[in-house]
Amino acid sequence: MSRFTFKLPDIGEGVVEGEIVAWHIKPGDTIAEDAPLVDVMTDKATVTIPSVVDGKVLETNGSVGELVAVGSELVVIETSGDAPVQTEEQTEQAEPVSAGAIASTSSTVATTEVKSTTSGNSTSTVHRAVDEKPIASPAVRRRARERGIDLFHVTGSGRGGRILDADLESFLTASSHSGPSRQKRTGIVEVPVVGLRRRIAEKMAQSKRTIAHFSYFEEVDITELEALRQHLNSTEYPGEHEIKLTYIPFVMLALAKAVHQFPQCNAHYDDESQTVIRHQPLHLGIATQTERGLYVPVVRHVEALDVWQAASEVIRLAQAARDNTATSEELSGSTFTLTSLGKMGGLGATPIINHPEVGILGLHKAEERAVVCDGQIVIRRMMNLSSSFDHRVVDGADGAALVQSVKRMLENPATIFV
Repeated sequence: MSRFTFKLPDIGEGVVEGEIVAWHIKPGDTIAEDAPLVDVMTDKATVTIPSVVDGKVLETNGSVGELVAVGSELVVIETSGDAPVQTEEQTEQAEPVSAGAIASTSSTVATTEVKSTTSGNSTSTVHRAVDEKPIASPAVRRRARERGIDLFHVTGSGRGGRILDADLESFLTASSHSGPSRQKRTGIVEVPVVGLRRRIAEKMAQSKRTIAHFSYFEEVDITELEALRQHLNSTEYPGEHEIKLTYIPFVMLALAKAVHQFPQCNAHYDDESQTVIRHQPLHLGIATQTERGLYVPVVRHVEALDVWQAASEVIRLAQAARDNTATSEELSGSTFTLTSLGKMGGLGATPIINHPEVGILGLHKAEERAVVCDGQIVIRRMMNLSSSFDHRVVDGADGAALVQSVKRMLENPATIFV
């Protein structure tokens, strides 16, 4: 027997250190070559780093949330025979083995907590460390979401605790035999804020700390837009377009026209040089919620797209963000951000600006309401808009005028296309 010390490889792109976001192994585990060891997050990417040897884990170095330098000792493994030498070339390049190897300005990671699962009529503890996350394929995660199952409560029977389809069925069967619990809940759970959750916290704090937010609310009558949307989604266009239009691509096109009239809203503010950088193209960030946290994939040159192209790009990029396959370019470079609360509804919100941008627009649930029109109470389809602007560089009147311009186009949708 001999000991092999595995060091953090160079993940590339000039990265000199990374944050440990999840361990896949613990001392005492027997692992095979190419088995996942640890998830490491950098400013560029989150990667799952595999083992280069077979053996038994003797020790791991570094806790979740800790920054480790390239070349640092991560894992000590007991191997049979002579221990291989981790060459300089191996130390200089990581071989990511999971879909977690995405490049992102906000990167990926999920924080976890100690969970429990139901077996028969009793509850037993899942022996999962507080810094571990459930291991499951995207397909299993999707089926779990569809069935309303929290994977944190499921014990995996696959290799390394991986959750399989059979585990979902076992969990549902066990849960169906469990009566409603009337027992008191006790205890607390400490969840470390690491990885993407920490990046989101840092970016939101930076935005609120440095940007003088002002918010503006408006309601829009989208009755005519709904009629147009329904018409375009009808079977009259079955072979030409296979996607169904939502309101978002229409809002995108309206924004592209509006920011051309109000270029001070389609800009970045450089805090250090105190310079406003106005952008001619609209590179629109689309806030997208994923299992790992909030991503903002970017639809580039919205001004050059038609409504179908805009819809297609939103669908493609949102799916890439959820599948953990979006690239660095697809997750950076936005000049304005659009966020949608969709089915969550709500009357209003105060969206936080995506620094260093100077504006963000939020959409709320569209619904029929009784409104006064020409002195009569009528039923119209209405949607609320919430916006925030950087008051250091965007005057209140200009931010309001941008929203009013979008409102006029959405209420008279033909003007979006002329």
